[in-house]
Amino acid sequence: MQLENICVVLVEPQGPRNIGSVCRAMLNFGMDDLRLVNPQTNHLAHEARQMAVSATTLLEQAKVYTSLEEALADRTLCYGTTRRFGKYREDLMHPDEAARQLLPVTEAGRVGLVFGREDSGLSTSELDLCQRFVTIPTDERLPSMNLSQAVLVCLYEISKARGELAGLEHGRKQLASNENLEAMFQHMKQSLTDVGFLNSQNPDHIMRAFRRIFGRSGLNEREVRILHGLWSQMDAMSVNLPYKGDPPSGDDE
Repeated sequence: MQLENICVVLVEPQGPRNIGSVCRAMLNFGMDDLRLVNPQTNHLAHEARQMAVSATTLLEQAKVYTSLEEALADRTLCYGTTRRFGKYREDLMHPDEAARQLLPVTEAGRVGLVFGREDSGLSTSELDLCQRFVTIPTDERLPSMNLSQAVLVCLYEISKARGELAGLEHGRKQLASNENLEAMFQHMKQSLTDVGFLNSQNPDHIMRAFRRIFGRSGLNEREVRILHGLWSQMDAMSVNLPYKGDPPSGDDE
């Protein structure tokens, strides 16, 4: 997944603080291509810089366009955000669905995320320039979200989906490969059989329970190596253990 192939487009943003907050959110989630269409305020104003905090460079590098069509000219897939439903606003997806769909596209294509005006969102003609529509499920008592918060939600879902697709747990834990997991389980089965914990006639019966236990925990490569070390230590100690015969098979589970 190539995050550099994703751009965030703000159509006629009105508040400098919102623009600065969007910059901060983008940098939080590893994106740096901000495009502004006819901004209704000075995006380099002091208020914008205050909200951008450490993302002022991104703010200064933001590209300004006179039309949405121009801003999306180099994109291969565009997602327009809206909170309104209607005849021309159908087949809406939520941000998590959009994230899972758009990330594979970034391998070979360029994606645009388009956000509308703070007070009126995107017009139907502007949505015509987008191939997919995204809506954030909010309470009907106050369905409209703040612009920068809406951007934050969408970028968060992209970051989360990216981690999941890369085999990360909560964006941090690199899960062990199936090959290494299986090697660990085979080592485990042999070691537990050697010390008499598993029935040599039916070791897989109890091993399946261990597979489910470790499967739920989601082992990473370091944890697999630690378990290998445990079985190796058990192997070394089992050399001096007297044979006690096979335990029950556990068929009464």
